[in-house]
Amino acid sequence: MDELLREFLTETNESLDVIDVELVRFEQDPNNAKILDNIFRLVHTVKGTCGFLGLPRLQALAHSAETLMGRFRDGLAVTAEAVTLVLATIDRIKEILVELEHGEREPEGSDRDLIDLLERMAAGAAAESAIAISRTTSGSLVYQVLERPLRPGEVPLDEVERAFRETAGPADFAAAADTPPALAGRGRKPIAAAGSGRQRQR
Repeated sequence: MDELLREFLTETNESLDVIDVELVRFEQDPNNAKILDNIFRLVHTVKGTCGFLGLPRLQALAHSAETLMGRFRDGLAVTAEAVTLVLATIDRIKEILVELEHGEREPEGSDRDLIDLLERMAAGAAAESAIAISRTTSGSLVYQVLERPLRPGEVPLDEVERAFRETAGPADFAAAADTPPALAGRGRKPIAAAGSGRQRQR
C-alpha cells in the first residue's frame, strides 16, 4: 500500500473516532462552542485531505457534514435528528475507508441518501436564519418558524403570511374593477407530506 494512503487511513480513522465521541458530547451539551469548533475543524480537515488525494466520494460526504455543522455555528438549534444524521455520515465514511484500505482505491457508489438529507437540513437552517434576521427590520408582521427543516416544494411560513396580508381585499377590487379577483382560500401554513425520522442509538 502506498505510504501516503496508509498515513491518510490511519489519521482519518483516528479523527473520525474523535468526531464520534465529540458528537455524542455535543448532543448532550449543544451550547458548547468549543466542542462544536473541534468537530467542525476535524471534519474540515478530513474533507480537505480527501480532496487533495482525489477521493471525491469521501470529500462530498465530509463537505455536506461540514456544511451542516457550519449551520450549527450560525445558530441553528441542535436536534437529536441532526446529530444522528451526522453520525450516520461518519459511519458511512468509515465503511468507505474500510473498502479503500482493502482495494486501495475509493469504491464506486452514490451517497445521495445521506447528502440529500444533510443538504435539506442545512437549507432549513439557512431559512430560519433569514427569518430571525428579518424580525429586526420588519414592521408589524409577525414571522413564524416551522420547527423542522423545509421539505421540497414548501416555503417558509413568514412568506405565506406576507403573501396573505399583501393580497388585495374587497375595497381594492372595488377601486380596480378591471383587475381580476385574487384566488381565495390562501392557507397560512405549508402543507407537508408526513415523513419518517431516522433513529439511532449509540
